[in-house]
Amino acid sequence: MSELAISLKNISKCFKRYEHPVDRLKEILLPGKSRTNEFWALRDINLEIPKGQTLGIVGRNGSGKSTLLQIIVKTLTPTTGEVEVNGRVSALLELGSGFNPEFTGRQNVFFNGQLLGLSPKEIETKFEQIVGFADIGDFIEQPVKTYSSGMFVRLAFAVATSVEPDILVVDEALSVGDEAFQRKCFARLQLIQEQGGTILFVSHSAASVIQLCTTAILIDHGELLLSANPKLVLSNYHKLIYAPAEQVEFLRQEVRRMNHKSTVTDNGKLNSLGTKTSSSHAQKQSALYDPNMIPKSTISYLSCGAEIEQPHITTLEGEMVNILSKRHEYIYTYRVKFSKTAYKVRFGMVIKTVSGVEVSGGLSHTPGSGIEYVAKGQIIDVEFRFCCLLRPGVYFLNSGVVGTTDTTEIFLDRKIDISMFRVQPDPDMEDLGYGLVELCAKPSFLFCNFVET
Repeated sequence: MSELAISLKNISKCFKRYEHPVDRLKEILLPGKSRTNEFWALRDINLEIPKGQTLGIVGRNGSGKSTLLQIIVKTLTPTTGEVEVNGRVSALLELGSGFNPEFTGRQNVFFNGQLLGLSPKEIETKFEQIVGFADIGDFIEQPVKTYSSGMFVRLAFAVATSVEPDILVVDEALSVGDEAFQRKCFARLQLIQEQGGTILFVSHSAASVIQLCTTAILIDHGELLLSANPKLVLSNYHKLIYAPAEQVEFLRQEVRRMNHKSTVTDNGKLNSLGTKTSSSHAQKQSALYDPNMIPKSTISYLSCGAEIEQPHITTLEGEMVNILSKRHEYIYTYRVKFSKTAYKVRFGMVIKTVSGVEVSGGLSHTPGSGIEYVAKGQIIDVEFRFCCLLRPGVYFLNSGVVGTTDTTEIFLDRKIDISMFRVQPDPDMEDLGYGLVELCAKPSFLFCNFVET
């Protein structure tokens, strides 16, 4: 078993809420007569994080994510439980925490660096590197209160990562910076990973969590509902936040049961339980169809008036396939049965990698438009035609149908990892590409003669 960076045992955190400020004083002067309401932000959290792991933490606003991080970095004390943290911790929590707005950027660099355990001499050595990464120019000599949110997070991230922490805690701060800075931050995070550092990463960006994290947890109402691989955790998180209010508790119980079970996914890593998928086409076989290629990670949203069925890929001639060739055209199709009347209906599909990174997708109509009226009992066959420019590998498909009810657009049905396919290498062409998608760019060359002078 790997040496642990963080160990949490039975962690709970209770906050007292007073109706009136004076009630706090009365409780101190008159003990035993409580005038408070208790709010439990966390309840019985048990978690072990090995060194070198990158943990994604997801959950709705107010679920307890930030409270958990503050307990780990010891700016909050748990009401009950034990916390053990091994190694130097650097944290980038709430925007503004740890910086004095009246100090200049330079002064805050030295002040924060010493809080993180660096000596003034070490900070002086790293100062130019910090300023270069933050890239805020002459503002380094200006009071922090004059900074924009983007400038602030640039400097804060530069300081937090300059100390070469054993454990880095990042709480949604990177969403403030622009795209170029976010890319620079992710490169720095990847460097920390390569050096064996442990990262706790809170974000509402599913793609960022899936791409960066090795494992993830789902927290809801202060409870750790699920600990698994990022793809499974994000799928259940989205399923939970899009569920109708009356179904949320049922889904919470379902996720709790899932947390006690595990199985092996299609790529050999821990993932969700196998679920039934439509097999009405499974008996038709060809050289380019593998009947055993069925996802074990399918997750279905609760139906709100529609049901997606029979997802599959065909050639343009109508032959069902799940082994695709590069640069060929295919049709992804599924059937939708409507059990309720729907308005402004749109259909969608998404292609994802094994790790859950969304490669591409499509929608049948623009937001606000769609099929104006679909009657109860109607059946619609949906088709998406696409050219396969994906590099060899295994991919998964999502399907979704949205509609408008009471002026609000909601998912009428959504299936995660409802189908899968494999892209096979082209035996007649050497694969010289990089990344996930072939660009189909044709290089051209201009030859010049060099003349000695």
